[in-house]
Amino acid sequence: MLIITDKQVEQLLPMGECIEMMSDALKTLARGGAVLPLRQIMWLPDKSGALGAMPSYLEEPASLGIKVITVFQKNLGTKYDSHQGAVLLFDAEHGVLQAVIDASSVTAIRTAAVSGVATRALARAEAGDLCLMGSGAQAMTHLEAMQSVRTLRRVRVWSRSFENAKAFATKAFAKHGIEVEAIDSAREAVRDADIICTTTSSREPVLLGAWIAQGAHINAVGSSVPAARELDTAAVVNASLFVDRRESTVNEAGDYLFPMHEGAIDASHIRAELGEVLSGAHDGRSTGSEITLFKSLGIAIEDLASAHLIHRKAVELGVGTSIELGGLRDGH
Repeated sequence: MLIITDKQVEQLLPMGECIEMMSDALKTLARGGAVLPLRQIMWLPDKSGALGAMPSYLEEPASLGIKVITVFQKNLGTKYDSHQGAVLLFDAEHGVLQAVIDASSVTAIRTAAVSGVATRALARAEAGDLCLMGSGAQAMTHLEAMQSVRTLRRVRVWSRSFENAKAFATKAFAKHGIEVEAIDSAREAVRDADIICTTTSSREPVLLGAWIAQGAHINAVGSSVPAARELDTAAVVNASLFVDRRESTVNEAGDYLFPMHEGAIDASHIRAELGEVLSGAHDGRSTGSEITLFKSLGIAIEDLASAHLIHRKAVELGVGTSIELGGLRDGH
């Protein structure tokens, strides 16, 4: 069994390869080749933190696993990540534990990679004016993912802390060699953008429908619980909505559930799952002026497919720490 650290994940899971792996996994889901229960969340009694479990199975690539994470939002601004945990990868034939992989780095990369898949499928071909809302780890990996699928001509970043936005711009230039403008107004940051990625931890809307340009594509990433949303009702109503998975969306996505409870939309507002678009079962964008919205919750098969790729490459390259936990019977 291999233990694979966060730095090793970054080495073994490059964005371009992860984008292709996520596309394949979502198409496998669309054709019924996955087992994907809803995530289970156990809250601490005082609601200060939660433990989440996300099991899944994929037929292709044949894999079985679970991501176990803790979520402690009070860690924001401290030395601790708000999301911590591990992805456990098992052999799908005998149930052997093959790898324990840092979950924070997997989550940061695969979430952005899925947004890259969505942007490639749904954004206009000429889209290249990017607005990042949020300045944390997801904003940085989303910048890399957007660079991978579109030619960016302008990039702006907004954060509730302007100092954090400026720090992000400096770090982005050092890491990716791209100029990023730090903007202290959310409305101004969004103005005329044709790709918008919301990657905040906000529980209240940071993106309003009145600000969004015709023809824009939005990746809504930050909210993954029913009681929080990053988009206001108008932003959802005015957009063609695509999701990673319907069942997860109608149970977990505040960006969808708030407008639903207000009576502004119904279940038919979900145009399709992203995997259905990728497989050709449903159309994606229909006009140049259409606003497309991909609501990302982050589903377990994305972690599982990433873990499969990481483990395969780790074995090939001799990366990771190998330990024995048992599981083999004596004499066999």
